[in-house]
Parts: sequence; structure tokens; C-alpha cells
Amino acid sequence: MELPKFLIADNSSFKDDLFIVHTEYPRFILNVSNDEVHWLEEFDKEDQTVLEAESKALIESAFSFYDTEMESLE
Repeated sequence: MELPKFLIADNSSFKDDLFIVHTEYPRFILNVSNDEVHWLEEFDKEDQTVLEAESKALIESAFSFYDTEMESLE
């Protein structure tokens, strides 16, 4: 089954938070309310170098997705 690259998620236990889930490698959950990122992968030293180079663009893409989705609801 193919999944979308990004998903919007919320949880009643975190009433003030909204999350973006990145479903492709490297998978992560971004809390839109406070910009906190939780990585769903284990990284070794080699991976960390690539992650540092790509993480900014991935997080910017997640925020862009969020903005587009919120605009479509207006």
C-alpha cells in the first residue's frame, strides 16, 4: 500500500498540538505547535551526516505541506 509522504495528525491527549508525520525515510513526527521533531529511525554516525544535510529541507517541506493543507480548509 502506498502512503502519502506527509500526514496531519492530532491526539486528544495533546489538545494544543498538531503534528505532521513524514512517512518516508527518514520518518519523523513534527509538532507544528513548537517545531519539535521526533525521529522514528535509529541513526548511525554515517546516517547522521546525511540527516544533518537533509533534515532542514525535509522539515521545511513538512511546514509547506501543513500551510497548503490549512489554506485548503479556508
